[in-house]
Amino acid sequence: MSDANSDAEMESGAEAPAIAVVLDVLPNGRPQEGRARFDNDPIAYALGVEPFRLLELVLDPDVKVTIGDRVAFDPADEAVRRSRNVDFDDLSGAARSELQYAVEEVVEEDERRFVDFFNEAQAITTRLHALNLLPGIGKKLRNDILDERKRGPFESFEDLDERISGLHRPKEVLVERIMEELREEDLKYRIFAREG
Repeated sequence: MSDANSDAEMESGAEAPAIAVVLDVLPNGRPQEGRARFDNDPIAYALGVEPFRLLELVLDPDVKVTIGDRVAFDPADEAVRRSRNVDFDDLSGAARSELQYAVEEVVEEDERRFVDFFNEAQAITTRLHALNLLPGIGKKLRNDILDERKRGPFESFEDLDERISGLHRPKEVLVERIMEELREEDLKYRIFAREG
């Protein structure tokens, strides 16, 4: 979707469609379905990007969709007939293999959104801060981030890396947390992903 479309939708009050990145396409549907293979609707496993969630999409057989494509699923575009949330264990092996690459790509493309997490993260409880949910961030590093963001907002992952000693590879830290939220069903706190 172009930025011009997004701006026009915002001005008109229309909500932008939910977008998903295709992880795997099964042109003959799920193999375990009891019907003949040629009679099944094609499906795709996909990663919804805001918030992150895992999806199974039933596709229109006349529209070609490949791994890495972005499709609208809510409301559905011409490629998607319907969608449903799925758990990590429901994904095909190929979709599981593609998942981390897709998450990395989304985080990289939407850097501002994820840098803003470091700028805006708040306490969850009196004893737990959202920053502490990120792998490798303990009390000292959390306090360093909070102190440094008072001096000015972080502008990029590179800015974070330069201003916070000890926080190496902030993008990879976020990707690791997002992957954990997508894989684990029984996490108490979720920042980036909806539960399946």
